[in-house]
Amino acid sequence: MPAPTSADAPLRFGANYTPSKDWMHSWLSLDLDDVRRDFEGLASLGLDHVRIFPLWTVLQPNRTLIRAKAVADVRAVVDVAAEFGLDAGVDVIQGHLSSFDFVPSWLFTWHDKNMFTHPDALSGQVALVETLGSALNDAGNFLGFTLGNETNQFSAETHPHQWPVTEAEAANWITSLLDAAERAAPGRDHLHSEYDAAWYMDGHGFTPALASRLGAMTTVHSWIFNGTAQRYGGRSAASDRHAEYMIELSRAFATDPARPIWLQEVGAPSNCLTPEEVPGFLEATVRSAARTENLWGVTWWCSHDVSLQLADYPELEYSLGLLENGGAVKPIGRRFAEIIPELRARPVAPARTTGIVVDVDDADVPVSRAALSPGGAVFQAWVDACEAGVDAAFVTSKDAADAAVLASRGITDLVRPDLSTGVGVYSSNNTVV
Repeated sequence: MPAPTSADAPLRFGANYTPSKDWMHSWLSLDLDDVRRDFEGLASLGLDHVRIFPLWTVLQPNRTLIRAKAVADVRAVVDVAAEFGLDAGVDVIQGHLSSFDFVPSWLFTWHDKNMFTHPDALSGQVALVETLGSALNDAGNFLGFTLGNETNQFSAETHPHQWPVTEAEAANWITSLLDAAERAAPGRDHLHSEYDAAWYMDGHGFTPALASRLGAMTTVHSWIFNGTAQRYGGRSAASDRHAEYMIELSRAFATDPARPIWLQEVGAPSNCLTPEEVPGFLEATVRSAARTENLWGVTWWCSHDVSLQLADYPELEYSLGLLENGGAVKPIGRRFAEIIPELRARPVAPARTTGIVVDVDDADVPVSRAALSPGGAVFQAWVDACEAGVDAAFVTSKDAADAAVLASRGITDLVRPDLSTGVGVYSSNNTVV
């Protein structure tokens, strides 16, 4: 079983696994020799884990049909990871990947059910989590479940077929599935993940508090195509330290000061960076994230480039891999391998005595999530601090009024951004095709 998370444990470094042959469609007809070749290449970089994405449509094509062969395939891939010394995290409600949705037909069109709130939909997902958890429970390298990749995008107002949720409904969906995961595979690190609308989109049912309080760890997905690179530049301090920004922002909403944080997804998008800039961006991003407290690890998106033989992906998706589609290590992969041995021992985290205040309401929801987004007043306060050489933290307005909380975090100075200034320009540009 993977070692328990602790502040003095070595930092973990891994990759989100995008199979080199047939991408995620490889789950339709799995070839374990292909998986072995892919994992051998990742292990050669010094990585210690992978995150894998079995497709929901393949696992559960009907609400009461969970395919035994598909479940066995997931276990087989986890076992192959073990052959190469890799732990494996598994996303179970999958969901959404690289601008494509994989939603089973029993939830869509004539059978439309809100996946987060409909009782039948919820019971079906619980059954899948329990079935897959039982199959993986005795795998020594199984890290735990993430409920699904950025499933909150199905509830976003920008989605073409929105399933809206309130915060209470989102919390019920998360806890129902996390409880099922714990029943089936107890003692693992079961998590949920959101794309950054949870932090930057006002009115969104998935909130910073849910992200920072539910599950064994907080997961952070950091992408600079959300307006950061467009506004500040691809190799600006704002872009190089965007992952660090989100990690520190999440800490403001955590009720457990020792809560681990996993930089679960971060990549170098070609619509924001030149090929020459990509390795440097990786190094700057990983180094800045590694300076944060309670970081569990960094999992790069992604392992392999998407094959150019596959159609209709956003252009950037074809070039995000650490390895080429044929398996050759790219410059970004070499740079990752070069810095891992140094950073695995954890750099000393800087003291963060300056706290940037995030105004929240009585339910701990930011009064303006736009202010947290690129170009917003809170975001700009972070950029200003970075450019002034200040390592800042974040604190909610509730905690800013509590001297004991400030003292426990070592915060002696507060910055209160003027929310009437700054214009957030948040948008998710990986879905433009």
